[in-house]
Amino acid sequence: MASITVGFIGTGAMGEHMCRNIAKNGDHPVIAFDLSPAPLNRLSNHGVIIAKSAMDAAIKSDVLILSLPGGPEVESIANTTLLSPKLSGLTVIDMSTTPVKLTREIAQKFDQMGIQFLDAPVARTQQAAIDGNLSIMVGGNRDILEHYKDVLLCMGPDITHCGPVGCGQIAKILNNMVVFQNGLALAEAITIGREAGMDGGHLLDIINKSSGASFVGMNHGIKSMVPGKFPLKQFPARYALKDLSYALQLAEEGGVVVPGAELAGKMLEKAIDLGNGDEYWPTIIKAVENRKT
Repeated sequence: MASITVGFIGTGAMGEHMCRNIAKNGDHPVIAFDLSPAPLNRLSNHGVIIAKSAMDAAIKSDVLILSLPGGPEVESIANTTLLSPKLSGLTVIDMSTTPVKLTREIAQKFDQMGIQFLDAPVARTQQAAIDGNLSIMVGGNRDILEHYKDVLLCMGPDITHCGPVGCGQIAKILNNMVVFQNGLALAEAITIGREAGMDGGHLLDIINKSSGASFVGMNHGIKSMVPGKFPLKQFPARYALKDLSYALQLAEEGGVVVPGAELAGKMLEKAIDLGNGDEYWPTIIKAVENRKT
């Protein structure tokens, strides 16, 4: 697969590390584009070619990966750049978190242009992106996935074919819905425990050794909620609310009532209203405590 050229659009908090790992861990030429020059300059030190534009990256690629903030950005670049007869034969892999309905609509339009498409959003933390340890959930044709699997393996070892187009997004969106609800439950437990006179870190250690243990507790709880560290350049509360809104949209389309997810959304909104929207999403604990940054 050494002859496959990988294009990468969107080198933000996750995308920069994902792109770098393709360049470092694979035998594929990589060409990248982003509106911000800083991550591209860093990536050039790892052999990544800087594209002049999104179309430049697409034209020069065999497979084009998107790692964008969300649905509006994916829809915009599809409509303004990628839905072009000039790109017939290209494969697009959307690793953004995008609404399921939009994903399927875009996939159908790509198919009409002779462009193959996979949705392949990622899970786990920014550190997992740095370490090349992401979980990647893929929707679309299994044969296309197998053809480009070596590229995806550069970014993470756990690649799961979830079903037809859109199923990768379903898995990712609902995974995040569970994460945010778990995060809210932990924030409430830690706050209640502290108010009752128990050290929050000690309480969380006990929970993590008991039946309440979870990935969220082991990571977001220990590393962020207990020490009160909410970095600005990690997955912020406003992005979390965006992902959760996609889950709520999916629930509404399916006629499913989800009070737990709705409550998590209200608490994320409260965190944003308190001025903490750009902080790492476990800042939801401040909404429980009702305090500002």
